[in-house]
Amino acid sequence: PRSIMLGTLFLLFLLGVGLVAGFIYLRFFKFCHSNKLSIGFFHPYCTAGGGGERVLWMAIKAMQQLNHEAFCVVYTGDKVTKAELIKKVKDSFGIEFERPDRIDLVRLHRRAWVEESRYPHFTMLGQSLGSMILAWEAMQKLTPHVMIDTMGYAFTYPLFRWLGGCRVGCYTHYPTISTDMLDKIVTQRPSHNNNQRISQSKTLSLAKQYYYYAFALLYGFMGRFSQVVLVNSQWTRDHIKAIWGGNPHVVYPPCDTSTLSKTIPLNWSKRENVILSIGQFRPEKDHPMQLHILHALLTSHPKLRADTKLVLVGSCRNDADKKRIAGLKDLARQLGLTDNVVIETGISVSQLRRWLAMASVGLHTMWNEHFGIGVVELLAAGVIPVAHNSGGPRSDIVTNNETVGFLASSVDEYAERIANILLKRKEYAEMQQEGRNSVHRFSDERFIEGFTAHMHVLLHNLV
Repeated sequence: PRSIMLGTLFLLFLLGVGLVAGFIYLRFFKFCHSNKLSIGFFHPYCTAGGGGERVLWMAIKAMQQLNHEAFCVVYTGDKVTKAELIKKVKDSFGIEFERPDRIDLVRLHRRAWVEESRYPHFTMLGQSLGSMILAWEAMQKLTPHVMIDTMGYAFTYPLFRWLGGCRVGCYTHYPTISTDMLDKIVTQRPSHNNNQRISQSKTLSLAKQYYYYAFALLYGFMGRFSQVVLVNSQWTRDHIKAIWGGNPHVVYPPCDTSTLSKTIPLNWSKRENVILSIGQFRPEKDHPMQLHILHALLTSHPKLRADTKLVLVGSCRNDADKKRIAGLKDLARQLGLTDNVVIETGISVSQLRRWLAMASVGLHTMWNEHFGIGVVELLAAGVIPVAHNSGGPRSDIVTNNETVGFLASSVDEYAERIANILLKRKEYAEMQQEGRNSVHRFSDERFIEGFTAHMHVLLHNLV
């Protein structure tokens, strides 16, 4: 027995030495930094064209202002060339860089590991663990001095910090899990990520509740490895603070409010009966609800049918998005709305501005949207928003005082709000002006100020 014990202790000692040696090899030899200062941006879907991508490119612009010589490296699974990407950023967001020669792309070939479709069950855990595989690939190709995550992959932080020796910062748009999500499971409310079979079963709901609580603990542990934590709204801050702890800083995402305010006249009396929705075609945006709102509006006010259109504008990222768009077209036909619905994908900045200049009402239906850049763009362009009564629109943008727009939850509530705006136009000219006046705090300049004010500590004493 004594010899077995000694042998076991010796094997454990060898294992410990091996782990330490492996860590030293990975940390100081395999994942070593180059002599040139590099700032990494972990954003596997950098061409998606949404608000998150606008944050990415404005963050790069901000870091270039902090250090003109640093190389800003985007880790992406997209296949476009750098020249094509720089042009797309200019065309889609109107963003130009002082040093495009100091922007590089690192191609990630294992992006499938973070695809939602890969994990029909335990999706959050699967994608989170998959992001660690992607982070490993990223560090094998180039280990930057600083890594900034702009997509919310918190499980990558200990890898970047421990093995890569990177200084780690993050800009979190939306917590992977929130206290609201936990509450939805406890109260057994169905949603796009809590199907009816689970929500109607106490046993399955309890099992999912334990899974969510365990994941929340793990998510909080991983998130604490980020040395600088920025969030996009008070709503996100409250949830991240509850799960990660610490003191996250709110830096509102960059919205091109000044250009929209300068180039799009208010002209309230000349606006058309266009209801505009801006957002990626993701399930949580709840575009089907928007069609049901239009149906309720035109059913209760048939005289609006002749000249009222719902325009859905957004980017199409993948085959799943294409299927959702096809489903929306089918639903429009079923509801008899074919002539009243327009779906636009991948349009340019100039095309979007034409719709913004034409629209009277902006429609937003996502439950607990982390912020809502689309809602801010609506306000800046003189479009009166009717947004979901939750998340960022309620806490940071529209709020409850009904001076710049309205909040709603049910289909009928939305329809009633929109009908009042379209049928009583003269009463809302002042609200349009107030909306535009309210958006200066969401400008590109304010974002750069806030981003650099907090992220500069990651560059301290680097080469």
